[in-house]
Amino acid sequence: MTRPRPARVADVHEIARGMPHVTVVPGSQDNPVYQVGGKSFVFFRNPRPDAVDPDTGERYDDVIVFWVASEADKQAMVGDPRTPYFTTPHFAGHPSVLLRASRLGEITRQELAEVVWDAWLARASRRRGEAWLSERRREDAAPEGGSGASRGPG
Repeated sequence: MTRPRPARVADVHEIARGMPHVTVVPGSQDNPVYQVGGKSFVFFRNPRPDAVDPDTGERYDDVIVFWVASEADKQAMVGDPRTPYFTTPHFAGHPSVLLRASRLGEITRQELAEVVWDAWLARASRRRGEAWLSERRREDAAPEGGSGASRGPG
């Protein structure tokens, strides 16, 4: 059995760019911001004073922000010590989770894809979200050798 491949930064870009109706705009320090319908769903954050190494006090320079559907989803992700997701007081009440790029290898590419898909769904219009989910269901139902994309990009 093949072991699942760990996620990489290139996967974040590939999966986010592969979602429908996505535009990429430059954020601060030209970090990419992935948007759907003009709404950000994934972005790369520049170093900020609220996200620092607890041992050195150095600002993290590799924080990625992913939108989530609800506060309950956020708490489930950041509250599970088995995951690398976190938040900071700056993001209190904001429907997003943070992940350091240096910790992407702690999740699989498939797990990352699901986080990106959920982020996209949290920000896409209802019509776009329903259309994408409907297409995924059709692909999942395709017989072996069908479209080859059983769970979206991934």
